[in-house]
Amino acid sequence: MSARCATPRLARTQVSATTPRLNPPPPPSPSDPAPASGVPAAVDAHPGASPPPVTAPAVHEISGWRRLLLWPFGLLLKLWGRSLRFDASADDVRAYTKKDVPVAIVLWHNRLFLAAEIVRRYRQGRPAYALVSASQDGAWLTAFFSLAGMRTVRGSSSRLGREAATALVEVLKAGYDVGITPDGPRGPVYVLKPGSIIVARRTKAPLLLVGAEFESTWQLRSWDRFCIPRPFSRVRMRCEVIMSDQLTDRDAAAALIQERLLALNPDRKSPEQAPAAR
Repeated sequence: MSARCATPRLARTQVSATTPRLNPPPPPSPSDPAPASGVPAAVDAHPGASPPPVTAPAVHEISGWRRLLLWPFGLLLKLWGRSLRFDASADDVRAYTKKDVPVAIVLWHNRLFLAAEIVRRYRQGRPAYALVSASQDGAWLTAFFSLAGMRTVRGSSSRLGREAATALVEVLKAGYDVGITPDGPRGPVYVLKPGSIIVARRTKAPLLLVGAEFESTWQLRSWDRFCIPRPFSRVRMRCEVIMSDQLTDRDAAAALIQERLLALNPDRKSPEQAPAAR
């Protein structure tokens, strides 16, 4: 599909995509009476009673002064990313810039700091969407991503559930890239969830496996030991393409992707992590 295709039906304001299907209302109980004269089944049709308003599933958003508060951090993230010195071989660059079809960009959760810069340097002209929860925390992350040039699909990210997978499938079919963290959102770190390849299997989209080895980085004390490369430091970038025909057997594909991601992302131990000399 050409890069000029319309913004996907999921999208709103070209930043955040939300649909009721991402957060579907609970199905009616079989014991509920059938609706009559337009009154919802869950409402008692007492004379004179007004039915409660039907509300859409809650998807939290950040706007106004709260969004303005994030603007300096978005600018800092852009400048920080542009200060990094990416080293990549010709083969790696060729893989990163594969644009003949939409792709699923796959990276470990603790490499997310690099996501916006990878898209800016290697994927220009093909916007990428990341999956972010519909919660309040997800609202802040969505606002932050939008300031950094990323777009989001809002929905449940736990175990890459059915609604989230459906949303990402539609984004890929509309001609856009998607980003997937196969060990997110809660880990364990570096353990790939087999469900993370559902989207690529459904759409037959290639996977771009992202590799990043940091010359110098801070690591947070989070479940994933989130990596923040120091400004102006060097990052050795690697990339491998996994084609759809390699995803036929789900278990074999999951094992292959985990093996390759681990090989592409070697962790250097910081001095405090290194074993003490004997």
